[in-house]
Amino acid sequence: MPFLPTIWRSRLRRLLLHPWSLGVTGIALLLGLWALVASLDILDPLFLPTPGAVLAAGGEEVANGDLWRDISASVLRVIGGFGLSALVALPLGIAMGTKVSLCRLLEPLLALLRYMPAPAFIPLLIIYFGVGELPKVLLIFIGTLFFNTLMIMDAVKFVPRELLETTLTLGGRKRDLLLRVITPYIAPQVLDAFRINMAAAWNLVIVAELVAADSGLGKHITLAQRFLRTDQIFLGLIVIGLIGLLIDLSFRMLMRRSCAWAT
Repeated sequence: MPFLPTIWRSRLRRLLLHPWSLGVTGIALLLGLWALVASLDILDPLFLPTPGAVLAAGGEEVANGDLWRDISASVLRVIGGFGLSALVALPLGIAMGTKVSLCRLLEPLLALLRYMPAPAFIPLLIIYFGVGELPKVLLIFIGTLFFNTLMIMDAVKFVPRELLETTLTLGGRKRDLLLRVITPYIAPQVLDAFRINMAAAWNLVIVAELVAADSGLGKHITLAQRFLRTDQIFLGLIVIGLIGLLIDLSFRMLMRRSCAWAT
């Protein structure tokens, strides 16, 4: 870039080093490498379909409506299970972070349950609730509740003691501590915990759909594997990744908008 004026070189450098530019470049390099390897006929198309074949499979699934049905089924299950987990974990985590006795009572139990792999609960959930929607939602709830609760509890524990003591010194009550000190302070950490644990929710819904489901992206991949449609398997994996990326970016945007003072 020596032929460009200094100001334009500076702007171009900032553009190339922008997070969005680097992110798109990384994805483009991966797609380019995939297309290159697929075009060299090193592997049978059965094992590595070309990006064009995957795109054609996507167009076929969109046209017959199957892809939209599977996406909506998986998204609704994740929203239900993770939303229920967040509703329980938020007050429970705050209570454990502020009440020492409650923390000592429940933290060992939650730590124990946290290390039990959630997919191991699938047989019990099927026995108790059948193969409908409820066991899938409960699997996501179980798999994310303990992590959400413990991360929120830790966020509350790290609220500076000086803030709490100053609030009480100035005449604040327990309600003021909760609403005007603790809640604003932990808001960024809570959103970040939800953003991180949402990935676990997506993993669990796919596992649940692989075992027993009549719709969903996990079921889509299972049917594609049964008929050796690797292009549709790749399609399902890419769609799962794109939805996860969209959710992650949404949480980041929400954090920037609602907690601008912290970011």
